[in-house]
Amino acid sequence: MKRLLLLFLASVLFTGTISFAQDPALLRPPKGAQVALIVFQDLQCPKCRVDSPVEQQAAKAHKIPLVLHDFPLPMHNWSFNAAVIARYFDSQSKDLGNQFRDFIFQHQPEITPDTLQSFAQRFAAEHKVQLPFVVDPQGKFAAEVNADKELGKKIGIEHTPTIYVVSSKNPSRPFVEVTDTNQLFQLIEAMQNE
Repeated sequence: MKRLLLLFLASVLFTGTISFAQDPALLRPPKGAQVALIVFQDLQCPKCRVDSPVEQQAAKAHKIPLVLHDFPLPMHNWSFNAAVIARYFDSQSKDLGNQFRDFIFQHQPEITPDTLQSFAQRFAAEHKVQLPFVVDPQGKFAAEVNADKELGKKIGIEHTPTIYVVSSKNPSRPFVEVTDTNQLFQLIEAMQNE
């Protein structure tokens, strides 16, 4: 009886640090991975800027994929355009797209709707990549950003960053939302050890 009570209290304490998405079938590790870190972010979000290096560090330390999804918030006036430009750089190479996201986070306090394009041009020049005057003439990259945003809405995301540790190892607990990045490493390890 005492053990059952301890298990119950532990589960209450543990679930106090996580919340669950509305549609768990939408959160899965990429093919070939058992555990992954899935992040919905907004390039203009100050908390996303702070958490991004921690997410990268955790994924690298645990040798798991880091899957980034765009979730530009309506109150941010340049985040959607930054996400579209990031998708353009993704089309050149995924690594280049991730470097652009890091560059935007690094310069986030300096960026305005009027200066975003010049920051993108600067990044392109530093990486010896051509940035076309019209980045998304067919709307393909905007559609990808909107698809991520729709996925986030289906899951029930309300804020950024929203960070999930997902696993294919335990069907009864396929994911947890990380609400405190101080617990990110422990949550990944717990999912890996299930």
